[in-house]
Amino acid sequence: MITQSIHHPTSPYARGNFEHYEALGWLFKRCTLLLPTEDRLTLISSTFSQMPCFKLEECTAAGCLGFYGYGVFLKTMISGWDEVEWHRVFNFLCSFTNLLPKIKMAVTGTPGVSCSLELQLRLFCRQVLLDPLDWLDPWPGKDILFWLTRILKPWPMVLQARLLFILYGPLMPDGTLAWQGIVEREMSHSALWQMASVIVLLYSNLDHLTDWTTDTMQTILEELIVFPEVWHMENVARLFVLCGDTVCYSFLANKLHNGQLLEVSRLIVHIILVCEKNGYSMNMVVRMVHQVCQGLDTSERFAFIQRLEDMFSEVTMELIEIVTAGNHHEGTGPFQTLQSLLRSSAHFHAKFLLHMFLQNE
Repeated sequence: MITQSIHHPTSPYARGNFEHYEALGWLFKRCTLLLPTEDRLTLISSTFSQMPCFKLEECTAAGCLGFYGYGVFLKTMISGWDEVEWHRVFNFLCSFTNLLPKIKMAVTGTPGVSCSLELQLRLFCRQVLLDPLDWLDPWPGKDILFWLTRILKPWPMVLQARLLFILYGPLMPDGTLAWQGIVEREMSHSALWQMASVIVLLYSNLDHLTDWTTDTMQTILEELIVFPEVWHMENVARLFVLCGDTVCYSFLANKLHNGQLLEVSRLIVHIILVCEKNGYSMNMVVRMVHQVCQGLDTSERFAFIQRLEDMFSEVTMELIEIVTAGNHHEGTGPFQTLQSLLRSSAHFHAKFLLHMFLQNE
């Protein structure tokens, strides 16, 4: 019943055409309808354990689509099951694949050393559990949220941050995780979009999650953006722009509450820069700065605005020094960033003054 054509991307069973596994899922679902859940899962195990393609670190074929096929089968079979049964499915998968010890090895080890294991965990968790079968589902996030919280829950927050990067972090052109790339160079909108989306998903469902709070997510985010080293500042800013107003404001307000005015002002300046460079609306950051100001008393507000203006000057001088020392030419690297920063400062201040004027009318 289990086809071996998954090693051939051009086969009829390649990604996007896995009707075979969907049909197999429906067949198992109907044939085992009267069996207890544990017996149904045991039957799956005895069938799928016959091939290494469905088990972690046992198939060495490049581009193997075994996990994807397994995911299509499993999601089809358990569709309509309640959460109690889904918990049993997760426990079964952990036992079947030795999942938790492998995750522990990946998140406690040196980033990138076990790159094969990291990618295997990413593929297994994403293709078997997290990625929805139908992105047109009216709420695919509900299923994603269940499996994601099961995967994250056993670990302390610092390791949850590392695991989120393994699952959703950007990849290098060679397919490995961009542990150093995120630190050393700018990452594109598309490279950070998936991570931002899953952060928003967690934030927007905190009322329904017993083990995660706003403070929990704050800690996870703070751990995320400094591992394995402090990220390139534009990558931090771009991640928060993609996360949107609510996540960004929550993060900044918490830092201000803890007296981290310098870090907040530097992040806001880079968010303004990213909005200019990538064509995002400056209105988002204007609203956010105004919202931050509303939470401060008069003296704190003055100190915040003064620190923000000083930071514009500091970042500008840093870029001028880099350009001068490196003899960069117009339109390349730091010089282009300097141009963008000057334009972003002008656009932000114009928008902010207009916003305040309209607020006071």
